[in-house]
Amino acid sequence: MDDFYRRVCGFSGFGLYAVITEKFCAGRSSVEVLEKLARAGVKLAQLREKEKSKKEIYETAISFREITRANRMLFIVNDHLDVALAARADGVHLGQSDLPLAAARRASPDLIVGVSTHSVHEALSAQDSGADYVNIGPIFPTATKESGVAPLGVAAAKNIASRIRIPFTVMGGIKEANISEAASTGAKVFAMVTEITAAADIEGKVRSLSAAFNGLTRTSQIISKNEHNLL
Repeated sequence: MDDFYRRVCGFSGFGLYAVITEKFCAGRSSVEVLEKLARAGVKLAQLREKEKSKKEIYETAISFREITRANRMLFIVNDHLDVALAARADGVHLGQSDLPLAAARRASPDLIVGVSTHSVHEALSAQDSGADYVNIGPIFPTATKESGVAPLGVAAAKNIASRIRIPFTVMGGIKEANISEAASTGAKVFAMVTEITAAADIEGKVRSLSAAFNGLTRTSQIISKNEHNLL
């Protein structure tokens, strides 16, 4: 993928950022879930494994790379810069306790580098250090991330988003039922785990979410038109 596609297209417009952890895949393999997401048209996926060995994560990443390349999907590896590089992923996503962003950028200038942030300070620090995007969260209560951070809530997330200039995603307890509330932060890309990976019908769930995103797009266009008319 060329640089423009990797760095821009995955984070423009309303869409889904699929975060895949095998223990949240309802008994299916993470590769099987990714294949279903690819068939459904998802264009941005992250491999996030906290309990597997580095070798297991690498082997899964190789399979992810084959699938994502065949379907023109952006592929991000959580935490492990070495795995991202070895598997030729498009990017790496770092937590606050992972390799510092500046060091990751020096070691991998061509990778997309995203950072999990939980405050204005963390988000601005990531932006100033060269992050391509930040994730803001958790927005709502969630059982899939043991970060020790209490849910931020929509107002705090919106405040963080208003202070940064780079693309951002939101995560944490986001479901189809609260997608409009999550979108009120200004987010256009929504990182989801169990809402999609544990769904009985993954492709059907993606179609339903896509319809919700289309609704958000129409609402955003109406608001922009009304704001323009007031000028």
